[in-house]
Amino acid sequence: MDIIQLLPDNIANQIAAGEVIQRPASAVKELLENAVDAGATDIKLIINDAGKALIQVIDNGKGMSETDARMSFERHATSKIQRIDDLFHIKTMGFRGEALASIAAVAQVELKTRREDDELGVYLEVENSAVVKQEPCAAPKGTSISMKNLFFNVPARRNFLKSNVAELRHIIEEFIRVSMAFPATHFSLTSNGQKVLHLEGGSLKQRVIQSLGNNLQSQLVAVKDETDYINISGFIGKPDVSKKTRGDQYIFVNSRFIKSAYLNHAITGAFSELIPKENFPLYVLFIDIDPAQVDINVHPTKQEIKFEDEKIIYAFVKAAVKHALAQASVMPSLDFSLNSEIQQLDAINKPFDEDNKNAATSSNLYKTFTQKNQAHFIESDNKGELKHWQSFYQPSEVRDTTNKIDAFLQNDHEEKSLSLPQYNILNLEKEVTAINKIITSAPFLQLLRTYIIAPSVNGFILVHQQLAHERVLYEKFASFIHKKSGISQQVLIPTELRLSIADSILLEDLLPELQIIGYQIEKASEDIYLITAVPADVANGNETKAIELLLEQFKHFNSDVKFSKREKVVRCLSRQHAIKAGKILSSDEMKQLVEDLFKCQIPNFSPSGGSPTYIDFKEEYLDGLFGRK
Repeated sequence: MDIIQLLPDNIANQIAAGEVIQRPASAVKELLENAVDAGATDIKLIINDAGKALIQVIDNGKGMSETDARMSFERHATSKIQRIDDLFHIKTMGFRGEALASIAAVAQVELKTRREDDELGVYLEVENSAVVKQEPCAAPKGTSISMKNLFFNVPARRNFLKSNVAELRHIIEEFIRVSMAFPATHFSLTSNGQKVLHLEGGSLKQRVIQSLGNNLQSQLVAVKDETDYINISGFIGKPDVSKKTRGDQYIFVNSRFIKSAYLNHAITGAFSELIPKENFPLYVLFIDIDPAQVDINVHPTKQEIKFEDEKIIYAFVKAAVKHALAQASVMPSLDFSLNSEIQQLDAINKPFDEDNKNAATSSNLYKTFTQKNQAHFIESDNKGELKHWQSFYQPSEVRDTTNKIDAFLQNDHEEKSLSLPQYNILNLEKEVTAINKIITSAPFLQLLRTYIIAPSVNGFILVHQQLAHERVLYEKFASFIHKKSGISQQVLIPTELRLSIADSILLEDLLPELQIIGYQIEKASEDIYLITAVPADVANGNETKAIELLLEQFKHFNSDVKFSKREKVVRCLSRQHAIKAGKILSSDEMKQLVEDLFKCQIPNFSPSGGSPTYIDFKEEYLDGLFGRK
C-alpha cells in the first residue's frame, strides 16, 4: 500500500505560513510591501488588539482585476517574476507569491480592490485558504485588505504570541522599516482607534526624525558616496546619540531592509575610538547596487541576503561612513573665533603702521620663523631653564632622588654611600607593617575603584561594589513592588524625556510598575514626558538617562528566560541605578554598602545569579598561598 500522499492546499499553506507569518508584525510587513509594489502614494495601516483581532492595509495603488484578486491567494502566484532569470533582476519588495496564501491559511481575510478604469471593484472573503464569498462592490481605486483573528485555526501558535504591548512594538518596528525605505510615500498607523504614527511624504531626513524622534534634528550626519559599482547614502548619528544596545540601526539594499552582522561590523568599525566599545551607533543607510550582484532569495522573510562580493561591499560601507564623519568634523575641533577681550586689544583695533612693522621684523622671534631651516629654533635668553625638563615627568620621589644624586656628583662628595630613600628589606617590612596597621585600623579599603576590602572574622572579603549594589537595589525595589510601598522624592525641576513612538508605548505599559517603585512620570505631549519624582534612595541628576537605558534594556531583555514584566523592570532598574565600577567611595559609603549587602536575603550573588557579589578570603586559604599550612 502506498503511503506518500500529496498534502491538501490548506494544510500545505499552513505549513508554509509557519515560515512567512510568524506573528502579526510578519503579516503587516507583507501587506505593506504589497501596497508599495502596487505604486501606492498613500498607505494606511489599521490594527486592533495588537494585530490579533484585525490588521487592515488600505492603499491607493493600481488595484486588481477580478481574476487577479482571486489568483493572488494561490500559492506561488505573483506578478513580479515570470522567468528564472527574473530572480537576478528583482526590484520589487515581493516576488515569491507566498504571502497572501500564507495569510489566508491562518486568518479570515476580506479583500476589496478596484482598478482606475473599472466601474466596480471586487469583494472577496477567504477562510482556510478557500474563497467563501465573491461579489462586485463599490470601492475607491486601490486595495483594502483585512485579516481578522490571526491564527484562529492554529491555537498553539496563537498561545505563543507575546503581550499586546510587545506585539505592537514589533508591528511599529516593521512599519518604520517599510516607511523609512519610501520616504516620499504617506504612511499612517492607527491602533485601537487611536492615531499612533502619521508620516507625511517628504525627504529621508524628515522621515528619520519623524520615526526615531525629534531629538535627532541636529544629531544626524549625511552619508553620500557614489561609484560605478555601488551607491551609498543615508544618515548616521553623531557619537553623542549612540546607545548601550542595538536600537536604531537600519540597512537597506535596493530599498529592502536587511539584517547583516557583517555590514554592521563595518559601520561600527568606522566609529571606533569615537564611541565607547559597549555602545552602538545609530544609522540609516541605503545601498544601491545592481540586483544581479545580490541574492535575496535566501529566506522567506527576505531580510537575509547574499552579496556576490561581500568584502568589497564591506570596504565601501566603512569608507563611506568614515568619510562622512570626517566631513562633518565629528572629531573635537579648536575654536579659533576671537572672544570679546581679544577684540579690544591694540593689536586688533589699531592700524599696523610702518614703525610697528619695523619693530616686529627686527625681533629675534620673527627672524627664527622667516629664515630658512629656523622654523623650529627659538632662541632663549636663559638656556638653563630647560636643563632639567625630564624631571617634570618623573614622580616626586624619583625627582628627589635624582636631585640628591646630582648634588652628590656636583659636590664631588667623599662618601661612597648616598642618603637616598632606603628601599631595603628592613624598610619593606616596615611598609608592610604600616599597610597592615592601615587595614587593621581602617574598617574598609577600596581597590582599583571597583573592589572593597572589608575585614572579616577569619580574614577578609573582597566585594565588587557594582554587583553588590545591584543586589541591594534589586531586593529593595522587589520589596516595593511586592508591598506597593515605594517612596518618592520630588525633583526640584521636572526633567523632560523625549521618546520615539515605540518607546512611548513601552513606557506607558511600564508606568504602573515604575510608580510603585517611586517614579512619577507625566505625559506632556505625544512624545514628551516629564519626570517629576524619583525613588527616595536614588540620587537626582540623571533621571532621563536612567529611563532611556531602562527602556533599551527592557526591549532587549533575554527572551530565552521567562520573567514577568515586574521582574524585568526590577532587574533593569537595579542595574541602572547601581554604583558603577570606577566610582571612588568614601569610608562611610563603603561601610554602608557592605552592611546593606549582608542585610539582603541572598547577599552572595548578583540579581542575575551568574556572578558573586563578594569573595571570602579566609586565613587558612591565605596561609596556604604562602605555604604556611
